[in-house]
Amino acid sequence: MEKETKGVKGLLEAADIYANRAQRAKELKAEGKKIMGYFCIYPVLEIMTAFDIMPFRILGDMNETITMADSCLPTIVCPFIRSTMDLGLKKRYDFFDGIVMSHSCEVGEKAAHIWRTYMEPKYFHFLDVPHTTNHPALTQFSNQLWEFQKSLEEFTGENIPEDKLNEAIVLCNHQRRLVQNIYELRKLDPPLLSGSDIIRIMVAIMSLPVAEGNQLLKEVIDDIQQLEKKTPAKTPHRLLVWGSILDNIALVDMIEDIGANVVMDDNCVGSRAYFPMVNTNASQLEALSTRYLKEIKCPRTFPRSDLFSVKKDHLEDLELRFSYIKDYIENWNVTGVVLQSIRYCDIHGYDTPGLIDYLDHLGVPNIYVEHDYSEIAMAQLRTRIQAFLELGKHS
Repeated sequence: MEKETKGVKGLLEAADIYANRAQRAKELKAEGKKIMGYFCIYPVLEIMTAFDIMPFRILGDMNETITMADSCLPTIVCPFIRSTMDLGLKKRYDFFDGIVMSHSCEVGEKAAHIWRTYMEPKYFHFLDVPHTTNHPALTQFSNQLWEFQKSLEEFTGENIPEDKLNEAIVLCNHQRRLVQNIYELRKLDPPLLSGSDIIRIMVAIMSLPVAEGNQLLKEVIDDIQQLEKKTPAKTPHRLLVWGSILDNIALVDMIEDIGANVVMDDNCVGSRAYFPMVNTNASQLEALSTRYLKEIKCPRTFPRSDLFSVKKDHLEDLELRFSYIKDYIENWNVTGVVLQSIRYCDIHGYDTPGLIDYLDHLGVPNIYVEHDYSEIAMAQLRTRIQAFLELGKHS
């Protein structure tokens, strides 16, 4: 038995946390630790961690029927946000000591204030994240982070010295390096981790204190390095999955079940949330502002300082916006891209035509699919993705 389980302890632990993600947070709360829920990837984890507050990512549940969110959100908005609101109303997040929300998108911004009204958290803070990355926007966001820090000082009754914030920055950067190390294991053919493994791991570390998440990541890396060859089968299809949040394995599981390996991703539970680092040589809030606003590649932000200038050609604009995806394609030897979007997700929907143009220019086969954030929806996508793999071209 010991021989059979050797090399999988970290993956099994990640799978258990993925399935029971509130368990550890509730244990820590019972011990007196403060738990802070946060929505989207813009609330700065370093600031919460510096106060010895555990950040806990607010996610939805594709298997839970939405029954209560209709009382406060219309049915024709993002089903993921409706799902998170539904879970909040059902008191699934009643172990929070407070929440930090951000202007992720227009619906996310409205939902933040609706959450505050309906759930009445003991602590609430909203980051009105700018949508551009020019100097005034970075200054504005840096000032907002200062206000965020001050609000936590008032909430906790503690003043955080610079060395505490520096320690938190180093700790979070270490987690990002470990995540990047795990993604490196997907470059091999076949990859040493499945796409479903990655989602379980990412959801798990978003459900733990940063230091505990780092320990889990180390265990996973040690496990994989010790495994002999228990890997996904080698296939000619090495896919990148781009788009809306993927906090459930259903879509990736289905893709890998029909004969492809998902070797890279670009969504806010994967590489998008963890690849950018904080510059430890710059002033703290300036470095944090740059990392979260400028370095994170999300469709809700326009990465240009010359927003009002006229570009000479369409391709130049696409290169500015999507060149990092070309790097992923080259470095992970990607043979095709699945662009997936949750229904009514405007920010990804608006970016899709440009990204399709860019991928077509690169000669990379791609397909766009839309779903309603439910496992039932995956069956409808299976035939389309299977045909895409068989044809080996854009569909």
